[in-house]
Amino acid sequence: MENKNLTSGNIRKQLAALTLPLLAGSILQQFYNTVDALILGRYAGMDAFGAAGVAGTVMNLFIFILSGSCSGMTILFAQFYGRRAMDQFRREVFLTLVWGGMFTLAISLAAIFSAVPLLKLIHTPAAVLPHAGNYLCIIFAGLPVTYLYNLFSSILRSAGNTKAALLFLAAAVFANIIFDLIFIAGAGMGTKGAALATVAAQLISVLLCVIYIKKCYPELLFTKNDMHCDKAMAGRTLSFSFASALHQSSLYIGKMMVQGSVNSLGADAVCAYTAASRIEGFANSFGDSGSQALSVFTAQNTGAGKMKRVRAGLKNGFILLSCLGLFLSLVMYAGARPFTALLTGNNQPSPLTSGTAYLRVISVFYPLCFIGNAFVGYFRGTGRVNIPVIGTTLHISIRVLLSCLLAPSLGLPAISLATGAGWAAVVTFFILLARCHKNTTQK
Repeated sequence: MENKNLTSGNIRKQLAALTLPLLAGSILQQFYNTVDALILGRYAGMDAFGAAGVAGTVMNLFIFILSGSCSGMTILFAQFYGRRAMDQFRREVFLTLVWGGMFTLAISLAAIFSAVPLLKLIHTPAAVLPHAGNYLCIIFAGLPVTYLYNLFSSILRSAGNTKAALLFLAAAVFANIIFDLIFIAGAGMGTKGAALATVAAQLISVLLCVIYIKKCYPELLFTKNDMHCDKAMAGRTLSFSFASALHQSSLYIGKMMVQGSVNSLGADAVCAYTAASRIEGFANSFGDSGSQALSVFTAQNTGAGKMKRVRAGLKNGFILLSCLGLFLSLVMYAGARPFTALLTGNNQPSPLTSGTAYLRVISVFYPLCFIGNAFVGYFRGTGRVNIPVIGTTLHISIRVLLSCLLAPSLGLPAISLATGAGWAAVVTFFILLARCHKNTTQK
């Protein structure tokens, strides 16, 4: 059992120890999604492959509302853990399980009924629409399972244990591959089979999480004495959860609007963007994992009142993520064509060319993306969860506006340029705010 107090010790080693399992988990999650797309492309055709990409954009809007909520809860859990307030920790678990579960059921129903209208709103090609609609309805019915996995993973991360959730995710990925082969390749169920495989695999990971926490971390689970509503805690939980959910969902609202610009370019552009987005997902895993690790570290030390370690954590996280961003920028640029060909195949010349151009342009801006992730982790961990929301709003406004203006004439590379411009604006905004915050927290 791994149970880490991050309020003392070597900061670099602690950030690395937190980040590596999170990174492996993020890569596994991307692999999870990519396997669906690959098997669909091979056994159900390119329309089903494109549907996975379009559906993913809509799906992530709702999934990241839930995972964003859990990210906000992770900050509260970690702050309670940092000051060893375990009674408050357990009450927080009770509140998030009950009220978060009710919220998830409402989101699930709303998502099922809005799936097809949203697909039409973003101009999904007619050949792709039925495949994407079938996929989304099943995925949305399984959102309560997704929420439970994110919640229990948040509990483990807040205690400094990022390895257990990784192992359970690995089990889910393996199960997903098996189910994909059974439902898609074997039974010919197409996108319905891919969705069923995903929900079934996630259920396995939830069961493993529950068993593990109950056996190894019983002190983190609520008891009968913890089952009551603390109004002040409920208000703070709602504030953190709402801000974090808004941060994640607004990002994907922007991506949905960008997907609309891509869809207007035709089916080949949709396939190219689907492939490029999957590749981007692997690169983004590094930045997202570093950001989450920095959040947990910062939250524990903020809870313990150790602001000097908080500032040192930001410095170390900034250096780590900047170096990773530069490295991945070079890798993406050099490997743009072979990476795209791996997903589209060499017999699809138009998607291959467009996807390669998209990746080469956006790779230039990746260091900015990773620097932004460092600041997101810092602001979240200190409890200023509204700052990432403002930054994301700025980013998507620039991204969507420039995508709409430039895509008709420049094609997919316009989406890359628009995204890079948004990252540049956000990083400038974060740097200015971080300097102001440093001046107010000096001790």
